This record gives sequence, C-alpha cells and structure tokens, in this order.
Amino acid sequence: MDKSLSGRRILVVEDEMLVLMNIEDMLADLGCESVTAAATVHQALELIGSQDFDAAMLDMNLDGSKTHRVAEALAAHGVPFMFATGYVGRDISDGHQDRPVLKKPFQCHQLDEMLEGLLSG
Repeated sequence: MDKSLSGRRILVVEDEMLVLMNIEDMLADLGCESVTAAATVHQALELIGSQDFDAAMLDMNLDGSKTHRVAEALAAHGVPFMFATGYVGRDISDGHQDRPVLKKPFQCHQLDEMLEGLLSG
C-alpha cells in the first residue's frame, strides 16, 4: 500500500476500542509516524495542549459527551481535523460545519483521501 501519510503525526479521538484499533492499523499502513489516541474529551484536550499533531480525527460523541470543546481546541492550535461518525445526522457545533465528515464504517482509501485533503488544504 502507498505510504501517503509517511511521517505524519495523527491524533485520533475515539472511545470504541475496536474502531480505534482498526483506525490505528489503517494509519500505520498509510505510513503515519505516530498515532496518538484519546478516549475522552479531557484526554484529548490534554494531548492537544502538550503535543504537536499534523491532523486529527474526531469522533463526534465520546460515551455520550459531545466533542465540541475538542474541535475548538484543535482549531485554536491550527490543527486540521475531520469528524468521524456513525450517526446519520450531523450534529456539528457552530463554526465547524465546514469540516469534513467521514461516515463510519469506512475503508482505508476513504480515510487516506480525507486526510490527504486535510493536509494539502
């Protein structure tokens, strides 16, 4: 597989362990240098404040908690991000409706295309 994300550092905010493991495998196959995961809003905010990321993938709901504060922090730090969701409707906070949304479940090539778009933007 093409290593299109070679050397990139990606933050994945996801609370479902099996989904996270699948995403981590996909990102490794795409050549990411590091994949850092957060399962809660608090963890994500701490990571955003202490590490640099090239891009982020943000689930819209973490065990019932909306991730609007995480979206705000990513935007404030200039980290391009996309939402990932299994929901039919889009519940995106004001100011982030223009962010790309990747519908779960997704294929590796879809994740690759979305991240390439974020990183080239």
